[in-house]
Amino acid sequence: MPDKILPRESAQPRTKSSSSYCVPVSEIITVRETEADSRTKDNGRWQKMSQKATEAYPYAFTVSCVKRARQHHWRCNDVTFHCADGTVCQQWVQTIRDQLSALTRRPKHLLVYINPYGGKQQGKRIYEEKVAPLFSRASISTNVIVTEHANHARDHLKTDVDLKKYDGVVCVGGDGMFSEIVHGLISRTQRDSGVEQNHAEEKLVPCGIRIGIIPAGSTDCICYATVGINDPVTSALHIIVGDSQPLDVCSVHHNNTFLKYSVSLLGYGFYGDVLTDSERKRWMGPVRYDFSGVKMFLTHNYYEGTVCSTCQHSGQLYSGDSQDFQMDDNISSSEYGSDWRMIRGKFLAINAASMSCACPRSPKGLSPAAHLADGTTDLIIVRKCSRINFLRHLLRHTSKDDQFDLSFVEVHRVRKFHFTPRYCESDWDLRQGSGEAGPGKRLFRRICRDHPACGCTPAHSNWNCDGEILPHANIQVGVHCQLIQLFARGIEEASVFEDLGSHSAM
Repeated sequence: MPDKILPRESAQPRTKSSSSYCVPVSEIITVRETEADSRTKDNGRWQKMSQKATEAYPYAFTVSCVKRARQHHWRCNDVTFHCADGTVCQQWVQTIRDQLSALTRRPKHLLVYINPYGGKQQGKRIYEEKVAPLFSRASISTNVIVTEHANHARDHLKTDVDLKKYDGVVCVGGDGMFSEIVHGLISRTQRDSGVEQNHAEEKLVPCGIRIGIIPAGSTDCICYATVGINDPVTSALHIIVGDSQPLDVCSVHHNNTFLKYSVSLLGYGFYGDVLTDSERKRWMGPVRYDFSGVKMFLTHNYYEGTVCSTCQHSGQLYSGDSQDFQMDDNISSSEYGSDWRMIRGKFLAINAASMSCACPRSPKGLSPAAHLADGTTDLIIVRKCSRINFLRHLLRHTSKDDQFDLSFVEVHRVRKFHFTPRYCESDWDLRQGSGEAGPGKRLFRRICRDHPACGCTPAHSNWNCDGEILPHANIQVGVHCQLIQLFARGIEEASVFEDLGSHSAM
């Protein structure tokens, strides 16, 4: 290769003392021949080369590559190189293209679904202005479908589309749109493989096609927890370079009937109540979540029930003492098996986090140490406590303090769990011969419903499954290890951006 190439725009230095750094081939987007006297992408920031230099180096090519900017932000950076010989220039271009062609994990054809209604209704604009030009530059062909109603993408994936034509499916929207894609792909895969989803113990077949997320919703928890930032350009570049991040998925069943898949949060009690209340106030927009959150905190409902789980580790990860709680190891051996543990008690919240559930408001998330792809979910149990203590727990989500060093909070890393609510029941004892009831009369039962007038605790909460309400409180949950694959690298260490990004001019 030539030893006489002059870069118009030098690569950003790796450290303050160095003048350049190496860009791995895996982070090169494309390469193209350019005119020797053309300006770079930076709109004239770099002046044209002098006439003498242009005559000496009349041939040029431009490399587009990933550049780290602010923490977790990626940008597409153009670097133009000049050389004296046209043949040498073409050799450089062809060699780089050959190297890029050898990267077989990069997508060439993508199926894109855009939700035009989610978030601030900017999905279509975000894709056309920020994402489509990058896909075009990387020579990625796309089939774009703008969804017209709820579950449009899910139903289309289940029945109509030939997935063999594509290297990946991209959703432009929020967590709800991502959930549609997940349900469509998993259901399609199980159907094609002859797997019955209604059987809770069935082993599911992993999806063979990757999913990309372009954040454009009101909540983009999954994108934030897997990339580290909600930024369309960063997500588009993760898709282009073809990274893969496996992801666990929870299946939720009721009486051996499939209900939903969950990839981030299953929440009963507080988070279920917040979602239920906020759904009645959709006219308020995104602020409804804050309003309902304050309302449910002040209501301070607690719920009784039984959690039965099988853990990856013996015992719990974090624990506290409470006389309101029971852990019964003996009952598990007869009813479920020796590796099951049962917990009975009064709960303010039961959360199953399959990822950190981090977001801009909660940088560390509900469970900072939750693993994305180890076949487990973090089962977080918040026992009945005072309002002030529960507020302490909620505030931990917005800080860097330890989430689980409170005496009323514990977390178990589990592979499966069952939950059964204990309804607030009052039996009318109609005894035989008392004059109130004759022989054969049955026992009448009164069950208190949500916010009963009698003042009792509500019978049960609802489960919040990735932002959707489940129709049943009594559920069985199983974790399926690495069931889907994302176009993502995972959250890079801050040191990577300090080394590579702190010297970058944006």
